Amino acid sequence: MKSSTSQYPVNSVSKLFNAQLHFVRFLTYILILGFGVTIGVIFSFYLKDCTFSLQFTQLSVSALPRKASMQPPPPPPPITETQTSNHSHVGLKEFLKPPPIMHDMDDKELMWRASMSAKIPEYPFDRVPKVAFMFLTRGPLFFAPLWEQFFKGHEGYYSIYVHSNPSFNASQPEKNSVFHGRRIPGKEVQWGNVNMVEAERRLLANALLDVSNQRFVLLSESCIPIFNFTTVYSYLMNSTQNYVMAYDENSPVGRGRYSIRMLPDVSLRQWRKGSQWFEMDRELALEVVSDRKYFPIFQQYCRGSCYADEHYLPTYVSINFWEGNSNRSLTFVDWSRGGPHPATFMRSEVTVEFLEKLRSKRCQYNGNSTNVCFLFARKFLPNTLSRLLNLAPEVMHF
Repeated sequence: MKSSTSQYPVNSVSKLFNAQLHFVRFLTYILILGFGVTIGVIFSFYLKDCTFSLQFTQLSVSALPRKASMQPPPPPPPITETQTSNHSHVGLKEFLKPPPIMHDMDDKELMWRASMSAKIPEYPFDRVPKVAFMFLTRGPLFFAPLWEQFFKGHEGYYSIYVHSNPSFNASQPEKNSVFHGRRIPGKEVQWGNVNMVEAERRLLANALLDVSNQRFVLLSESCIPIFNFTTVYSYLMNSTQNYVMAYDENSPVGRGRYSIRMLPDVSLRQWRKGSQWFEMDRELALEVVSDRKYFPIFQQYCRGSCYADEHYLPTYVSINFWEGNSNRSLTFVDWSRGGPHPATFMRSEVTVEFLEKLRSKRCQYNGNSTNVCFLFARKFLPNTLSRLLNLAPEVMHF
């Protein structure tokens, strides 16, 4: 009895402890459950907020207009047979055909157009090389009848270009004349002024527009041919050189015209003088019209008594292309009488002996000695025309 009484407190304590332990466990479960429910509720609200934002963003994007680039371009309209028949096919020869002699290009546009050249030297079509005869005149061509006689029967082997002062308003030559419609758009030119070189470049540029032109001759209204066309054509086409007179003259009318402001591009040692009446091939002509380094220097510093027409080409060619230059002109000019201008030939001086003398000078041609040095001559007065026409068949053979 005493033993049972002693075990009672122990059982009571054990039951009390187990009851408390169950309560703690129950409370722990309740807390864990409540924490889980709380986390779940928070997370569910977060997901709902994200879903709403995503739906709102999609709605906003779908409401924006689509960019035009996202849409494929509309197909081109079908080409009808009528449309194709209105456009003729252009072949290479038609494409290379020079523009009309009277065009609307200014000098800058003209030089740019004329400076174009093919990188492939061989022509993909039959090309007859021509000589471009470029006349720089103040007024009428007094010797046109003589030149007509010279050109007769040689069509297709030459081209003619005439640069006159805009103030010259003479009527057009007859339609059957080789000079009809051959006047290019010109500008005012004064003797000894740099605009004379501008006119020379303008003539070259217009002549370069015809891809058949291979050799280029500058002439004046007082120039005459002293050989027939066949001889002139053969001489030029078979020549291996250009004909730009260039020499160094240590005098007031030579080196004395040089300006130190041309340094460093042009030095006194490089300064040259020569006749403005040149003859050159197509390659050099392209270089001249493309020159944007030396010619602007002459435009700026060779004015007044400098006489750019006597110095620009001789200096430019001597600096850059001296190896292919003969350093002489093909146009005879008589400076033996002195003065600022060459001698002028009158009617009484035009004889068979005089013309034969001009035709019999000695010089070098393609490395060999020849008695054909000058193909042209100047300055002849207009009153010599009738005598020249009479002597041409006998002496010049045309």
